[in-house]
Amino acid sequence: MSLVSTEQAGTATVEPEKQVTPAAPAPAERKRTRPSTDARPKRQPPHAVILHNDPVNGFGYVVGVLRRIFRYGTARAFTLTLRAHLTGRAAVWTGPLEVAELKADQLRSAGPDPNMVRRGAGPLGVSVEPLPG
Repeated sequence: MSLVSTEQAGTATVEPEKQVTPAAPAPAERKRTRPSTDARPKRQPPHAVILHNDPVNGFGYVVGVLRRIFRYGTARAFTLTLRAHLTGRAAVWTGPLEVAELKADQLRSAGPDPNMVRRGAGPLGVSVEPLPG
């Protein structure tokens, strides 16, 4: 703080200097914020790989394909094949859509039972369906 002297009628007085305050800064612009996003990936609904009954391909061949592609034990592969045979279809695997499509393609690409090709055997009947929920 500095002092300024003024003289009035022969007497000197000392007054504090008035401080000049700079103009108030302009109101800051509102910061633009991004809307909050959830960084967690959204879970996809599960899908099922459905094995359809096939009257031409051999039972043992279908069990072997399920064991090879899904790494199921003999009992589980047999049970799933039997369910498809008795009810017309069986869900042999469930999971994300992309993996379900891959597994379905692997089942189809296994081809027909080599022992039944003369009888008109074709690739295994497979579809991918969304599960409820």
